[in-house]
Amino acid sequence: MKIVSAEVVRPKPIALPSPWRPAWMEPDLVPVTTFDCSFYRLRTDDGITGIGPFTGASPDLVKGIDPTHIEAFFTEHMSGKRFRSANKGASGLELALWDIVGKAAGLPVYRLLGCYRDRLPVYAATTRLLSAKEHVAQAIELHKQGFKAIKFRMHRPTADEDLAVLEAVHEAVGGKVALMVDANQNAPSRSYAHWDKRTAHRVARRLEEMNFAFLEEPLPHTDVDGLVHLAEKFDVPIAGGEGIPTVYDYAPHIDRRAYDIIQPDVFLGGNYGITGLRKLAFLAEHRGIDIMPHVTTGGLFSINLAATLQAMATVPNCPMVEYCYDPPLLTSETQQPLVKNPLWIDADGCVKVPNLPGLGFELNEEWIAARI
Repeated sequence: MKIVSAEVVRPKPIALPSPWRPAWMEPDLVPVTTFDCSFYRLRTDDGITGIGPFTGASPDLVKGIDPTHIEAFFTEHMSGKRFRSANKGASGLELALWDIVGKAAGLPVYRLLGCYRDRLPVYAATTRLLSAKEHVAQAIELHKQGFKAIKFRMHRPTADEDLAVLEAVHEAVGGKVALMVDANQNAPSRSYAHWDKRTAHRVARRLEEMNFAFLEEPLPHTDVDGLVHLAEKFDVPIAGGEGIPTVYDYAPHIDRRAYDIIQPDVFLGGNYGITGLRKLAFLAEHRGIDIMPHVTTGGLFSINLAATLQAMATVPNCPMVEYCYDPPLLTSETQQPLVKNPLWIDADGCVKVPNLPGLGFELNEEWIAARI
């Protein structure tokens, strides 16, 4: 079996109902008004088609190769072990290869690899900085919709303003849902006053008192010493790592337990894919560290989530997966129109792993054709 054609399909972007202001870009942001939904389409000489999210790499990387040689592709183009392989943005192609292999075998990827479970808990990841009153109403509504865990954001002018909002949410729904927060201290923003270690300590102490499920990215991922100190000093779990460029760049964070929870992304940066997520999960399990993957939002969310679920259904140390959801901006209509059956939570706040062969989803070809 060989790849005989590979292309990038570029449907018209998805228009959002109103401008979106993601917290991690505050205050120096241009509001987002559309989501890109470009994807790779690979075809083999025996008629199998593989789909993966467009991550920047040229589709020529896979032309003529045997799609089952995924480990070789990962090592050459995604691992960072060789100079020429660093940061080519090839994870979308790697996912398309897995899609082909699963379809050739007639199995979803997680069953092909050896499944540990067929459904995973998710947390609703909100994305904006709203008022305390708005966030309380949002938390109550998300709980009514069935979410058992919710993540909020910190990126206001001061940490005290952030904490005041979180305290209001905790008072309203604490004990009913698990609460977590992303400080987004890795995100570049010239006008934002990024935290120093003293601020990170003060925030961690208060979140520990409120029994938050985790504090994400309280310091840059490059400050391994600072992260180790936070993880050792406070009981609130320290999470992060979405911006770490390759699997091997994670080594000091895992070896020194800088994070209690690692958060690689199957899509972000283009260097992980299913292969990379599983490699990190195995390393983390050995050190007693959980993995809760970051899942990139946007028009490719459905593919990113499906691939993440396929990978995490094969490991025992993934207690939860991120589910980007922030109505009226981040919804199934804006994030999942590419697929016929959008992924949604069940009564227990879990998402079933897509069970069709390959990555498990079916493209909405009519919707795509109308936008080409």
